[in-house]
Amino acid sequence: MSRRAVVSTIAVVLVVVAGVGLALFQPWRLVTTRTANEALLVPTSTTSQPATSQPTTTQQTAAEQAAPPAPSTPAPPKEPVALASGPFRSLEHATTGSATLVRLPDGAHAVQFEALDTSDGPDLYVYLSDKPSDSAEKAFGSGFTSLGKLKANQGNQVYDIPADANLTDVRSVVIWCQRFSAGFAVAPLEQA
Repeated sequence: MSRRAVVSTIAVVLVVVAGVGLALFQPWRLVTTRTANEALLVPTSTTSQPATSQPTTTQQTAAEQAAPPAPSTPAPPKEPVALASGPFRSLEHATTGSATLVRLPDGAHAVQFEALDTSDGPDLYVYLSDKPSDSAEKAFGSGFTSLGKLKANQGNQVYDIPADANLTDVRSVVIWCQRFSAGFAVAPLEQA
């Protein structure tokens, strides 16, 4: 084989390997940023103060005093309610921000990320996990409910939870790279 044929073959192999490597690893994602700025369902950076009640006096009629009390069933909340939340802990990539599990007035549930800041990467997904946040990274590869692709690597974002999801065992929220089976970050869901 001539020297020219060997050099040409090596060049073709290098181009193919470089192309596959670029497509697989997407190294430009290390320096790119995607930002979301969705409206948060509940504010998490401020704590709400309970309303103070002032004593009131009312006069009841004799008929009102004699009537048996009506059974009370709690009305569903008119506003979204934070059920659990926690700050993100870095796994493979430095990550900050918080995740909050929210019950909506219609009974549906969602997870909101507030002030998320992590690396961009290929094939990133958001999962609800039954594993505690201090589990080994590889544990988060099973026992999860997918909420879909990560919308952006920075900012506020909201993810709807499927209606058939079992929330009784959910312990954390995970940002997971499917392509490399690697966790970017995990947030514990501690009761609010």
